[in-house]
Amino acid sequence: MGNNVNVKVENQIAYIGMNRPNKRNSLATELVEELLGALRDAEKNPEVRAIILYGEGKAFSAGGDIDTLQALENTADLLNYMQSASEITNTIKNLDKLVVAAVHGFAAGAGFSLALACDFVVAHSDTRFISSFTNVGLIPDLGLIRSLNGRVPSAIAKEWIVSGRPVSVEEASKHGLVNKVATGDVVADAAEYAQFIVAAPPLANKFVKYLVEHANEYSNETSLMQENVIQSLLLQTEDNREGIQAFFEKRKPSYKGI
Repeated sequence: MGNNVNVKVENQIAYIGMNRPNKRNSLATELVEELLGALRDAEKNPEVRAIILYGEGKAFSAGGDIDTLQALENTADLLNYMQSASEITNTIKNLDKLVVAAVHGFAAGAGFSLALACDFVVAHSDTRFISSFTNVGLIPDLGLIRSLNGRVPSAIAKEWIVSGRPVSVEEASKHGLVNKVATGDVVADAAEYAQFIVAAPPLANKFVKYLVEHANEYSNETSLMQENVIQSLLLQTEDNREGIQAFFEKRKPSYKGI
């Protein structure tokens, strides 16, 4: 791991920080590679139950890195970069573990895409979300169109994208994009928010994430079959037995993910 990403694991939470503060955590190739590595390491770490993604410095992320993009000379190179960067949001969505974006300053362009790829968003009250692509003649990338269209009315998604204007936390919250508004240290508030994830049964978390993420892709019959099969497996786990025992003993359950 290089210097473009800071990682620590504490109290069953992996903290992954994009660390290019002088470039507003824009997605240079090195940052993309290190961020992907950190996410995959957190997924494999049995001590980790939740992941917090944040940006060092004054902003969450400015999105695409201008120096990197201008150095790419042809369509093939640009496509390779886009596919690598897109793998970040794809990886976040396909992780078994739940990811909380801790956003401050601004999340612009692909930085907005990164925030919305996460399962939950904790944002400081001063945050601005900006789909800045059309301001430079581009369309959103890294999955932002899909993420927005799945969360806000299509007319609102089109307005935010076409106008390229900053969207306040208040406006984003009104449309359900922000789970919690922070007024202090956004990473600390995100860690406090994530406690319900840490306390929950890991196997159930894994399947909840998958089923919600793919809910619109299957017929009602297929969805019911998936639920029934998964439930039949979870009913045989130690976590299910622990949850029942804790209920009768009037205590908090201690789940092990087995």
